[in-house]
Amino acid sequence: MNISDVAKASGLPAKTIRYYEDIGLLTPQRAQNGYRSFSDRDLHKLTFLGRARALGFSIDICRTLLALYEDDSRESAQVKALAQDHLKAIDDKVDQLLSMRRTLANLIDSCAGDQRPDCPILADLGKL
Repeated sequence: MNISDVAKASGLPAKTIRYYEDIGLLTPQRAQNGYRSFSDRDLHKLTFLGRARALGFSIDICRTLLALYEDDSRESAQVKALAQDHLKAIDDKVDQLLSMRRTLANLIDSCAGDQRPDCPILADLGKL
């Protein structure tokens, strides 16, 4: 498969595929003319990476997950620990976003939103 074929099949942009190659996540074969030639295994890796990235895993963790996926002697505990750490980070981010939402909602509620210049939102943002 060429890059446009594998991009279509994996759902990833060709630019992303080239980037993954540049950082060593996959190494497609090269034809004599220099064009990339992707195997079914490359497509599988790209699909794996696309799914992992969609779940928010970093490139470094994706590299680790891919190595574990390809290691028949892996322990599922390693994979579970990575996933649990990532879930904790997501939960922390959700908590931060909910806190931001509550604060902003309170500020919006406290603002009359009329023709007067007094604005609790701006006053809060300007606090030292």
